Amino acid sequence: MSVFTAEHRNPTGDRPLVVFMSALFAGKWIWDHPFTELDRAGHPVLRINEAICAVEPKVAGSIERLGDELLAACDEAGARDVVVCANSLGGLVAIDLAGRCPERVRGIVVSGAPGLSTEPDVGLSMDRRGSVKLASDQFRERMLAALFHGEPLFTEQQIQETGELLGTGSAMVAMARSLRATRTYAVPAGLDKVQCPSLYVWGAHDRMTPVDPWAELVAEQDRAEFVTVAECGHIPMVERRETYTGHLVRFLDRVAP
Repeated sequence: MSVFTAEHRNPTGDRPLVVFMSALFAGKWIWDHPFTELDRAGHPVLRINEAICAVEPKVAGSIERLGDELLAACDEAGARDVVVCANSLGGLVAIDLAGRCPERVRGIVVSGAPGLSTEPDVGLSMDRRGSVKLASDQFRERMLAALFHGEPLFTEQQIQETGELLGTGSAMVAMARSLRATRTYAVPAGLDKVQCPSLYVWGAHDRMTPVDPWAELVAEQDRAEFVTVAECGHIPMVERRETYTGHLVRFLDRVAP
């Protein structure tokens, strides 16, 4: 049984399951728009409920184990072929999973993945023991400014729930291990192993994971497309949701008609 729980709509038939992977801090709600639109169109869809830092720290600190747990959730839904959509840390999970399991991953859609640039100061600090400290008076403002190019689009309830999650000891340990995993993952080598069609949808004003290093690296990959979303920050599926979903639908029409 997977450490993740998931919301699953529409039975899997000839089409691959479109899987929405959670991010480090945020669970299923960042995928509300594309998940709902694909559900209405009849695509088999699944989204992970939990944020990555809400699961067991040993799992959260391993990109490979996160991918294995994601596939386990797909197994429980009765799906074999999948298209993985992921943001932030989840993007590295999608890239790694596509390289390791080409027989199951039909395509990946990645946004805002880390690993190619220095992380901005969002009020978090890691001490020598590998623990993360949260500067609560600074975290909210810095984090929202880093995530969005325009006005923050998270609800007050979502912000509060995220703050409460990050206030728990296990989540802080999981976050520390996750951050360490992003810093040690070899992104170029991971991309070289991806053989399936891949779409990279990046906010033009992403401060968390700037667009230029990823655009340059993806340009060297076969079967990969890079799209820059104007007037957008780190979370295009929230800040420019119609644009993101439009790109996703066109990609699915090509790889999973």
